[in-house]
Amino acid sequence: MRMYDLIEKKKLGKALTQQEIDCMVQGYTQGEIPDYQMSAFLMAVCFQGMNIEETTAMTLSMAHSGQMSDLSGIQGVKVDKHSTGGVGDKTTLIAAPMAAACGIPVAKMSGRGLGFTGGTVDKLESIPGYRTTLPKEEFFEIVNTIGISLIGQSGELAVADKKIYALRDVTATVDSLPLIASSIMSKKIAAGADAILLDVKTGSGAFMKTREDSIALAQTMVGIGEQAGRRTAALITDMDTPLGNTAGNALEVIEALDTLKGEGPKDLTELCIHLAGNMLYLAGKGTLEECLEKAEQSIRDGSAYQKFYQMVQRQGGDVSYLEDTHKFTIAPTYPVLAPKDGFIAAMQTEEIGAVAGMLGAGREKKGDAVDFSAGIRFVKKTGDFVHEGEPVAWLYTNRENSVTESTRRYLSALTISDQVPKKVPLIQGRVTAKGTEVY
Repeated sequence: MRMYDLIEKKKLGKALTQQEIDCMVQGYTQGEIPDYQMSAFLMAVCFQGMNIEETTAMTLSMAHSGQMSDLSGIQGVKVDKHSTGGVGDKTTLIAAPMAAACGIPVAKMSGRGLGFTGGTVDKLESIPGYRTTLPKEEFFEIVNTIGISLIGQSGELAVADKKIYALRDVTATVDSLPLIASSIMSKKIAAGADAILLDVKTGSGAFMKTREDSIALAQTMVGIGEQAGRRTAALITDMDTPLGNTAGNALEVIEALDTLKGEGPKDLTELCIHLAGNMLYLAGKGTLEECLEKAEQSIRDGSAYQKFYQMVQRQGGDVSYLEDTHKFTIAPTYPVLAPKDGFIAAMQTEEIGAVAGMLGAGREKKGDAVDFSAGIRFVKKTGDFVHEGEPVAWLYTNRENSVTESTRRYLSALTISDQVPKKVPLIQGRVTAKGTEVY
């Protein structure tokens, strides 16, 4: 079949078959279909969309374009967790040990960050000695023995997705719901878990800026997961305000440890309880209410912290840094002072994330070095009252020449008002195969 005909078919709004999509993805991955034809197809999808059957076919075809992880050597129901990203999102470091402490195996392959701050792998590597690359046999042995291992992605998962995403990035075809959903889910399905929990962010710091768009994305991804034979659920969570009190790598590890000890910020603790509880629910560990209680108990009794400690120890990390977090190297600090009295009515979270990147906490392109010691501590967030001259945040950076502009951009991202802002719920909805609940 000719690529020309597939482009024409999609241009007219017709649905492609599994065979047609397989041919297209395979042909493009192998270099038989040129970029200009795939670009035309992607633009047709942006205008005409794809139904759930097409989107699932696209997802599975991309998932099978590279290595497919086989986790059958790990006992129990494996539940993967994925966040669509945001500022201060260190939930994997907390929710994964919580779930493992409650009896489900967590064999998670995470990525490095590109943008605001490092990804889960970068954060873990801020712990001296921690190995994010393990042989498969050791990875399985650690999960089967202590219940959890967090490592970097190995091999070539979803090769077609990498190639197609690079093309989408330069052809203005990123913001298509079926293309976003198939990109995310192809990697999750290739990773080999039995069930998938999605944390879909919404708001100024999220890819999807409105709740409606976030729900639509969640519904599509849950539908894909279920059709692919994975039990799947999604939470819709707020990213109009940074999560927790820090953004950065070592800073977020320290905050994660505080949270595992029951001393973390309220919003971060609440979200991690819901993420871990839903992971347990997907693994069949009880009703949702029972699973949420088990997750919370893992913090109260210290078992979640112990799981994280055991994992770091088994993977070569220096646990003395967990025992005394003052050992982490933190960059010099600079205050951001409130320009006037008032309530913080809004935070442009995406812009605040860009500030973290300017300070050295993230990377602009693949291969850039990340400064583990850089980041931001949020002293005041949306809804808090501030006095003129009072610190609203602390910037941590070794780039002294970036402080003036970083401070200006941080303040420009804040709206300070005489009026108390309306409180926005942290968890705004839940999507499962049974339907959608909006909170």
